[in-house]
Amino acid sequence: MKTPFKRLLVGIVAIVLIGLIVLISFHKPAFNNFTWLEDGVIVKIEKPQAGGAVNVKLQIVNDKIIHVTAAASDSFAAAPSLMIEGVKRNPQWKLEEQGDQLILQTASLRAIVSRTTGNVQFTDLKGNVVLKEVPAGGRAFVKKDLESKSTFTISQSFESPAGEAWYGLGQHQQGLFNYRGTQVSLLQQNSEVAIPFMVSNRNYGLLWDNYSISRFGDCRPFEPLHTLSLTGTDGTSGALTATYFSNKKADSVFTRRSEKEIDYEFIPALKNIPAGFPLQKGRVQWEGKISSAYSGEHSFLFSSGGYLKYWFNGKLLVDKWRQCWNPITTLVKADMEKGKQYPVKIEWIPDGGESYVAMKWLSPVPDTSQNNFSFWSEAGDNINYYFVYGNNMDEIISGYRELTGNATMLPKWAMGFWQSRERYKTQNELLSVVKEFRERKIPIDNIVLDWFYWKPDQWGSHEFDTSRFPNADAMIKDLHEKYNTHFMISVWPKFYTGTKNYDLFNEKGWLYKQNVLNNQKDWVGYVSTFYDAYNPQARELFWKLMNEKLYSKGVDGWWMDATEPDILSNTSIDERKKLIAPVARGSSTSYFNDFAVENAKGVYEGQRRTNALDRVFILTRSAYAGLQKYGAVTWSGDIGARWNDLQNQVAAGINFSLSGLPYWTTDIGGFAVEKRFEKATGSDLDEWRELMTRWYQFGAFCPIFRVHGQFPYREIFNVAPPDHPAYKSMLYYDQLRYRLMPYIYTIAAQVYHHDYTIMRPLVMDFAADKAVENIGDQYMFGPSLLVNPVYEYKARSRWVYLPANTGWYNFYTGAYLGGGQRINAAASYEQLPLFVKEGSIIPVGPDLQYTSEKQTDPITLYVYTGKDASFTLYEDEGTNYNYEKGFFSNIPIAYNEANKTLTIGQRTGNYAGMLKQRSFNIVWISRTKALSPEKKDDKPATTIQYLGEQVSVTMK
Repeated sequence: MKTPFKRLLVGIVAIVLIGLIVLISFHKPAFNNFTWLEDGVIVKIEKPQAGGAVNVKLQIVNDKIIHVTAAASDSFAAAPSLMIEGVKRNPQWKLEEQGDQLILQTASLRAIVSRTTGNVQFTDLKGNVVLKEVPAGGRAFVKKDLESKSTFTISQSFESPAGEAWYGLGQHQQGLFNYRGTQVSLLQQNSEVAIPFMVSNRNYGLLWDNYSISRFGDCRPFEPLHTLSLTGTDGTSGALTATYFSNKKADSVFTRRSEKEIDYEFIPALKNIPAGFPLQKGRVQWEGKISSAYSGEHSFLFSSGGYLKYWFNGKLLVDKWRQCWNPITTLVKADMEKGKQYPVKIEWIPDGGESYVAMKWLSPVPDTSQNNFSFWSEAGDNINYYFVYGNNMDEIISGYRELTGNATMLPKWAMGFWQSRERYKTQNELLSVVKEFRERKIPIDNIVLDWFYWKPDQWGSHEFDTSRFPNADAMIKDLHEKYNTHFMISVWPKFYTGTKNYDLFNEKGWLYKQNVLNNQKDWVGYVSTFYDAYNPQARELFWKLMNEKLYSKGVDGWWMDATEPDILSNTSIDERKKLIAPVARGSSTSYFNDFAVENAKGVYEGQRRTNALDRVFILTRSAYAGLQKYGAVTWSGDIGARWNDLQNQVAAGINFSLSGLPYWTTDIGGFAVEKRFEKATGSDLDEWRELMTRWYQFGAFCPIFRVHGQFPYREIFNVAPPDHPAYKSMLYYDQLRYRLMPYIYTIAAQVYHHDYTIMRPLVMDFAADKAVENIGDQYMFGPSLLVNPVYEYKARSRWVYLPANTGWYNFYTGAYLGGGQRINAAASYEQLPLFVKEGSIIPVGPDLQYTSEKQTDPITLYVYTGKDASFTLYEDEGTNYNYEKGFFSNIPIAYNEANKTLTIGQRTGNYAGMLKQRSFNIVWISRTKALSPEKKDDKPATTIQYLGEQVSVTMK
């Protein structure tokens, strides 16, 4: 018989056991198809679809980031990610079961996965759907055999409500900003940069962790022309009429034939051009009618070098030029009715040697997919993506960098002006240009030496041709000490056979050999190949040679060219894969897109090992997710120099910035020009000067401000004489860039310290204003400056939208305008429209010839009243990594509109060389007092002597 004490004890034990069972049941439910992980769950799908996933894994990275992996088998591939490094996981979460669904909840969102189908959706804490996978057939695995293993072609589709907009995804040249309703090709090419990160106006981003050729949006492949119904001008069915002319004259017909394809896209296809056709002087015309089996909006995709025009139904839709050896892609759309014939005409003037043209099409998006989008990749063992949630786009980009790495700070001199050309042929030529800049008092911080400073047969030697550069050490010393100018040099991942450096890599097996086996000569006339940047030991050797031959001489920065990698331009995609096979990581198909990041990684890590003090600076032609952590900037490649090319750079730059990579630049003037500009006179010279001026105005408000291109020479004094408006405008914006350096360097610092974005599409700062969702030709440069590039010849005004819910001040006059309106803003030859957001503080420094010429003192604070305003002035040593150790200062500055008071707060932090005492000039701008940084003679309302302690002043 149990005593009362024993009964009590048994009861307590039972209660404790029941409590433990309940607790365990809550935290670790024992579902038969569910496995508990420390940071998430794995669901074994009860009813897997054919070609779908068998297992789905959800992992909590932090409150706002969830990693989704889907596998077509019982196991998940273990290959490490190249883009995700050192993530500090903070998996605070709880799990609930609701019928078929498992709900993973963090402090900010919920991820819901179906135990039956494995489909995933993401909601806010109130249950509102943010993103949802397509429930039926939205996930697909198709078996694919590679060189040494089997894998899958993969895709994942998501539902998308009407009105959603998609941004980011790298840098593309079609002039598109909002990618909804189209396809984005994620394939590295010269001037096309793939970044597999999309940002939505619904406050989330998707990072697609895959390195193969991919697509986003409408991922259906474009179709060859013959799948349309074609009719020639003579009534022949199944083809258009192709007329080949020997020259531009109408009576110079070389041959005429029926053609069902326009497919001269790559080198191998050129053999199909009629034998003997004079490609350099000729032109081709395709004419006839097309009809479709579908009704709706059709897409037409062109790839072209030379001149291309496309008329559809009598309307000119395409009018493009691109240097013959580097084709541009052009996407246009047109409505068609099923079965109706539409006249078309395509005119192609090759304009050079080997030139290329191709045309493909895509039928309207099916009704069932109108509100869907997808990621598709050619090769992947798993479907692998990260959902990044945020209250705004800055938070989303912060999440991207939390996954892929923080952006480093660039040296301050990199924020100044760079001069470059293709190319400075001699030591004397380069030094004479810098000397001219200094004598004319044109501000400059960096001079760039492009390719071919080596002997003709020594590409990859990293050694100067002493017949043209007799003393490179002395040249660099003069640049540093005599001219106070930094020096950047071009280094390719390319080596000629027969060089010592080629042999060093070859004996280790660290070269891609197919190009050598093909005995393929480059445009100079020698056989070459690239090293395998995916091999960590090869990267170490690459840096070792750079260090011994170049860095030891005092080189300040690295131009890493052709990093797509572009071993042989304009060859087919299949051939490009063969040229980089195998990579150390595995199949070249699986690792097609990431070369630029691996290459930059080797240089960054190598230089920091060699010299832990000086900041690494890399300029690279390609990029991929994670590049920002290696001190790298991407430029928009070997673009053409037409007005539409200038226009396309604006959308390219802001979408690149929305891809999470903060540093982007463009060749001011475009890299390659039409022949009429090479030795321009008369009206052609007038147009060239105006094009350079407008591009220069835009370039002054890019994260990196640099001029580069082929002939004609792009130095200010080679573009126009001093009394010309082109010269005056370019000099003004160069000087303005330096006066704005306190503002520019501060926002650059925020990139590192607060995951900021410098070049900001309007959707970042004015998300509540639906009018900005499709504006891709205006942007904010930092928090205050609204930049509106002019990209039409002879335009002296342009339409500008002033975002709502704030007012705007004309930068040049100080005149006030209300927001929420579209205005036809003045755009004189010498000025682009530039506005300042109401409630801004812009610090302006003294005139400089280079960034380190003198201390930034005094600083004039332009206070744009009407709303509260704030700005935290950042300063550090400018060239080293001491900022990582906390050596920097912040001076908080705030304006209170209610009491009209400006407060300069107590300085925090310190660094070597910091000014202990400084002066701040205060200039008030209001609706009734129109002043601006344009008017240097405007006297400040007051001057404050600042000793690091808080001080306030009231507007009178």
